[in-house]
Amino acid sequence: MYGPVQIAPSILSADCANLERDVREVVDAGIDWIHVDVMDGHFVPNLTIGPAHVRALKEITDVPLDVHLMIDNPEEQVPWYISAGADMISVHYEACSDPRALIATIHERGAQAGIAINPDTPTEVLADVVDVLDMVLVMSVHPGFAGQSFIPESPARLAAAIGQCKDAGVEPLIEVDGGINFLTAPLCSAVGADVLVAGNAIFSQTDRAAVIKELRHVCD
Repeated sequence: MYGPVQIAPSILSADCANLERDVREVVDAGIDWIHVDVMDGHFVPNLTIGPAHVRALKEITDVPLDVHLMIDNPEEQVPWYISAGADMISVHYEACSDPRALIATIHERGAQAGIAINPDTPTEVLADVVDVLDMVLVMSVHPGFAGQSFIPESPARLAAAIGQCKDAGVEPLIEVDGGINFLTAPLCSAVGADVLVAGNAIFSQTDRAAVIKELRHVCD
C-alpha cells in the first residue's frame, strides 16, 4: 500500500540460547524491523520475555524494535518498554481501557504507536483510533504461540483495515502477524500490507538470509 514490503522477523521463533547470534544473522540479511512478542500468560496462554530483553537487543543492533504487547495491563507496562528502547509499541485494542489515551502516552514518551486486533475483533473498531496511529497490526492467527497456520480470511481483514484508514484519510503502516510464509506473504502484500512479521518461516531454516530474500521476492 505504501511502498516495498518490510520484513520483521519475530524472535519468538529464534533460539533462546543463541538469541544474539540469530538476531545478528537476520540483521546482516537486511531486515527492516525486529519483532518482539511480549506475552504475559494472562491475555494470551503463553509467557515470553520482558523489558530486559528489549534493553539487551537495543545494545546489539540499531534496527528498530517493534514491540508487540500481548498483555492485560498495557497502561502500566508501556513505559517499561519505551525506557528499555522500544521504537514501536503495539498494544491490543482488546486489552485497552482507553486506547487513544494510551497511544498519546506512547507518543509523549517518544515512541511510535500501533494498535493490534485479534482475528475475531471487527476491523470497524479501528475507526476509533486510526487517525492517531503509526501502525495497524492485523493478527492472522490467534495470538499466543509461534508456528500457527494462517487464517484464510486474513487478507480480507487486511483490506478492511486499509479501508478504515482510507476513510479516515490516514496512512499508517499495515502490519500482519501470524503464519507468514512464501505462500501467504504475497496474499497479504497484494492487498496492501506493508510489514510482514515472520517467525517460524525464517528461524526454522538454516539459511535465514535466503528466506528473507525470497519473502521479498514473492511480494514484488
